[in-house]
Order: sequence, then structure tokens, then C-alpha cells
Amino acid sequence: RRERQRFVDKNGRCNVQHGNLGGESSRYLSDLFTTLVDLKWRWNLLIFLLTYTVAWLVMASMWWGIAYLRGDLHQAHDDTYSPCVANVYNFPSAFLFFIETEATIGYGHRYITERCPEGIVLFLFQSLLGSVVDAFLIGCMFIKMSQPKKRAETLMFSRAAVISQRDGKLCLMFRVGNLRNSHMVSAQIRCKLIKSRQTPEGEFLPLDQCELDVGFGTGADQLFLVSPLTICHEINSESPFFCLSQRSLRSEQFEIVVILEGIVETTGMTCQARTSYTEDEVLWGHRFLPVMSLEDGFFRVDYSQFHATFEVPTPPYSVKE
Repeated sequence: RRERQRFVDKNGRCNVQHGNLGGESSRYLSDLFTTLVDLKWRWNLLIFLLTYTVAWLVMASMWWGIAYLRGDLHQAHDDTYSPCVANVYNFPSAFLFFIETEATIGYGHRYITERCPEGIVLFLFQSLLGSVVDAFLIGCMFIKMSQPKKRAETLMFSRAAVISQRDGKLCLMFRVGNLRNSHMVSAQIRCKLIKSRQTPEGEFLPLDQCELDVGFGTGADQLFLVSPLTICHEINSESPFFCLSQRSLRSEQFEIVVILEGIVETTGMTCQARTSYTEDEVLWGHRFLPVMSLEDGFFRVDYSQFHATFEVPTPPYSVKE
């Protein structure tokens, strides 16, 4: 069948766009720091460059304006004259003085004299403004670079989910794995069933979310993700798949969203990885191939078989039947 629109892509990206915000869009400016962090890298770099460029040109223009109003530009080469800023002859020299001051380079050729109170005030203002701009923009870039989004790319989910019997019970299963040697601390997994339904009152819910039990009561949802694990949802009378059979699976339309959360061991930041399975990606009567083997003194994981499944005898009936 033709692949339909997903609520969550296989790579975890949510296919939701917000529109017609009206006056509510001003809320983004009230939290400007988070708005900048959420922007794409190209916009962050553009804002970073434009902010510094504009601030440098404005402050250099103010130093040049002070020298122009005091007449320092016309008498800069007079050894008997005491200017506001020594050796500032034009706008490029005023710009260089600002850069030397802002970057604390201090070449010693250009400096403020004691007979310029307006220059001292502008110097204090420049120092305060530069500290605020540096803290805001550099802090934004640091937070964006340290976000654990790339860590989620080394967390794997099986391409398909399977339905087969385990311990005499019909179960929906999928596999998760961690490609890095560093662990995910306090890793927890959750599953949501996204399916349209109509209430007894006639209300239509296009994207109704229902929780799938993957071991909340037993603690099986708390993962020790050192090796690939198979996550199991038992299909019983409380499961939304209670009436699901092999035949009805072909006509169903649903999406299972899987959310894996944990703390990155090396940075201590919370990481979240997501994926989803549509009805076409649920294989009835299949089981995952083993990927663990015992070598000389250690266990070896063969990730080439991570997505592989094989058929097993499974009743084609639903649990209700």
C-alpha cells in the first residue's frame, strides 16, 4: 500500500506545524533565549554575525563622533593638542580603537586621555554592553552545541515491530539498541498508540493518543541499555489490540510512537529518541533474530542482524477470539 502521512517520522521528527498564531506569536519574543536556541544553525550563525557586526559599527561610529565633535580629527597630528583618544584620525582608526578595547588587545598606540569625560562614560557603556552581548550570544551558542540531539542518533530502533507469542501470550515487540559504549542513565521507554476514533457521543478524535503498557507495573520500562533489548507489550483484555487479528491488521490504520528517554552519562543532559511504526511495519507471526554471542571473555553484539526477523508459528486470531 501507498505510504501514508506519519505523525512521527522514523527518525523521530514530528510532522506538526503551528499556523495562524495571530497575536500569540509575540510569546516567542518573551522567551528570546529559547527562541534563538531552537533556531536552525544557519539562522543562529547569521544572527551571531549580524549582531556583532552592527554593534561594532555603532560603537565605532560613536567613538568617531566624539572625536569629530571635539575637533580631534583636524588636530590629531598636533603634538601640543590633547585629544580624547590619541592617534584617532578617521573612522578606520576609531574602529580599530574600539576593537582593541573590546577584545582587550591593548596595542598601546591608541588610548583614552584623562581630559575626555564623555569618552570615559562611553568606555564604561561599551564594557557593560559588550559583556551582555557576549554572555547572551556565546551562552546561546554553547547551549546549542551541547544539546544531546546527536546522541539520539546512536540509539537504534528496529525497522519493524513484530507480533508473536512469548511465554504463551500474544505480544507486540520491537527492539532498541545503543551503539555507544557510554551508557544511558535512568533510561525509560514509553509507547503511544495514535489512532482515529469516534466517541459514543459522536465526537471524532483524529489523532487520539492511547498509552501502551510496556511494563509500567513490573518496572520493565526501566532499561539497562547495555546490549540490544526487545521491548514487549502484552496484548490482553486491557490492551487496545485486544481485538486485533492477522486479518484485521491489513485493514487497520494506526501508528505506534516509541519514546526513549535517558540521561547521557558523559554530559548529564537528558536525551530523547523517537520513532514510530505504522500498521504496514508490524509483522504478524515474526520474531527477532538473536544478536548476542559469547566470545573469549566478553559478549559480542552483531548489529548486522539487528533488524532481521524470521517467521514463527503464530495463531492468526485475536486475543478476544
